[in-house]
Amino acid sequence: MVKITYIEHDGTEHAVEATGGLTVMENAIRNMVPGIDADCGGACACATCHVYVDPAWTAKTGERSSMEESMLDFATDVQETSRLSCQIKVSDELDGLVVRLPEQQG
Repeated sequence: MVKITYIEHDGTEHAVEATGGLTVMENAIRNMVPGIDADCGGACACATCHVYVDPAWTAKTGERSSMEESMLDFATDVQETSRLSCQIKVSDELDGLVVRLPEQQG
């Protein structure tokens, strides 16, 4: 299992044992992490699973696709490290990943 730490906008941390092969979003939903709405169910069609990837992890989580870039136009307070968590596939390489959640989605 891979450990991912989700940090809410108020600093509350949720460390979960994530399942490889699923996305960061799917693991958040399965572990009832508040703050990720995932209205489209992971189809990269809503921007309600917006997260900020900790800068130490940006290289390992990959670059945004053009579709993800387009959907981030609908997210609130987009930053350089913003990603849609439905687009980050969990692998052993991401063990220890830290993502922060915005104050609001969409």
